Amino acid sequence: MPLNVSEIPALTSESRLNAKAVGLMAGWGEYPVIVARSLKRQGYKVIGVGIKGHADPALAQECDAFTMGPIAKVGMAIRFFKQHQVQHITFAGKIHKVQYFRKFAWLDYIPDRATLRMFWDFMITKKKDRKDDTFLLAFVNLFERHGISVLPATHFAPELLVQEGNLTGSKISKSQQLDISFGWELAKQMGGLDVGQTVVVKNQAVLAVEAVEGTDLCIQRAGELCKQGGFTVIKVAKPQQDSRFDVPAIGVGTLESIKDAGGSCLAVEAGHTIIINEADVIEYARKNKITVVALKAGKLTAHADHRDAA
Repeated sequence: MPLNVSEIPALTSESRLNAKAVGLMAGWGEYPVIVARSLKRQGYKVIGVGIKGHADPALAQECDAFTMGPIAKVGMAIRFFKQHQVQHITFAGKIHKVQYFRKFAWLDYIPDRATLRMFWDFMITKKKDRKDDTFLLAFVNLFERHGISVLPATHFAPELLVQEGNLTGSKISKSQQLDISFGWELAKQMGGLDVGQTVVVKNQAVLAVEAVEGTDLCIQRAGELCKQGGFTVIKVAKPQQDSRFDVPAIGVGTLESIKDAGGSCLAVEAGHTIIINEADVIEYARKNKITVVALKAGKLTAHADHRDAA
């Protein structure tokens, strides 16, 4: 369903005290907290639903109303949002999909009636696959069938999208340039297949491709396979990226994984990647001699290359 972002009220100073509520479906990490704070600064009331086992309970302190529930209880979330007159919601935070494959994991994901109907309609009746986008789009459609539109979190916090440039100002070696160009195309193809958004490359050899395990474990596996280190991590948006969910994101935690595994470079897609606490990311990268670049189409322009070099 196409987005109609014009429905979100543009707040003036006079209207902020009576601002409409925005719902926040929160997963793991700092991102939901940052989005909640951005919404509050703009004068919105924040109505949060944390996904049990993922969201930080401390998020409740950033919300005007908050509850926690299992991911399979979407009906509960819909009722909570409607109780607080929420017409628009946004998703923020990571979902650890690998948890779904634990032994007896189904006991933690027993669906309520609304979720069961969603699975039946979307997965059984329409015989859809179980790819990430298929799964997440089913949730979006469920909310929108109940009159709650889903909007990108970056609609409320566009400043979180990383801009093109060499963030660390460090020189990119010829080998890194070749690995980025090679890995970029591969990452785009993997994203197009809805497999993952991250690949790890060393001397134009693929060390690891992200799948259900997530970025950090993908990087860890690359380190286990490449003891000499010095590899490059490439993370991009999918060619068909739906900005309402699963937008690629990096933070200090991503760099900690790269450092621990022995990597030396991180390349992300400018304008399509969320960077959490950019100043902290740059400081950590420089301290640990990790090159971080944000590119367009896998290339860094000469002007952007020197953006932060000074």
